[in-house]
Amino acid sequence: MVELAQSLASIKLPDLSGKAVLITGASTGIGAAAARAFAAQGAKVGVHYNASREPAEKLGEEIRAAGGTVYLIQGDVSREGETERVVEETAKTFGHLDGLINNAGGMLGRKPTSEYTDAHYAAVMDLNARSVLAATRAAHPWLKKQGGFIINTTSIAARNGGGNGAILYAASKGFVSTITRGHAKEFVADRIRVNAVAPGVIATPFHERYTDDEQMELQRRSIPMGFVGTSEDCVGAYLFLASPTLSGYITGQIIEVNGGQLMP
Repeated sequence: MVELAQSLASIKLPDLSGKAVLITGASTGIGAAAARAFAAQGAKVGVHYNASREPAEKLGEEIRAAGGTVYLIQGDVSREGETERVVEETAKTFGHLDGLINNAGGMLGRKPTSEYTDAHYAAVMDLNARSVLAATRAAHPWLKKQGGFIINTTSIAARNGGGNGAILYAASKGFVSTITRGHAKEFVADRIRVNAVAPGVIATPFHERYTDDEQMELQRRSIPMGFVGTSEDCVGAYLFLASPTLSGYITGQIIEVNGGQLMP
């Protein structure tokens, strides 16, 4: 993991230097790896977190120690009005906003459909779906000033329906995949490219929380490359989609990062 992170840091994309990028759900996992990578490119990074204050602060210290620029901002994006505040405060702090990475999300427990309640449905959809819409809506006026990018984090679950007890999570990520394509069409006139990354089975706190060792082994066996990915394995896709030099003619696309587990 250390070697991969160092390799990513050695890649230089000058068109990302000085850009202001907000990453939601960036205190751990894929979000944190992306924050490090964008900071290493010279981008000013807004690191959003909710409950994970200590990891967020450690990440901020790490980025600053490496000479990067970071702004930490707390907020519960599942609550109405909070997502908009996070976007506005970050954009105003940097004075501009060039990119938004909608990465915050979670399963909130594995439950069969028979155990769903209206409250559980609302919690899952607010966190994974409504927050993406709210952040995008708040970021749009800032991004269209100079053009920019939005990258949504969806999931392999959006295509395969999810594992045991994860159907509602999968459906919420299906929303994210669909709205990615819709927003790509709607915002193209504003010079805003909208794409998504769909991670497969990635070793993050998400699976530490919701997937036991037996389930992880079963999933590993279903991956043609033979191993579970890391957060750093996903970062290249985000950098690629953010860079106009590398992906300036790409919008409305979803990059599957899953070791071959799903080949659409």
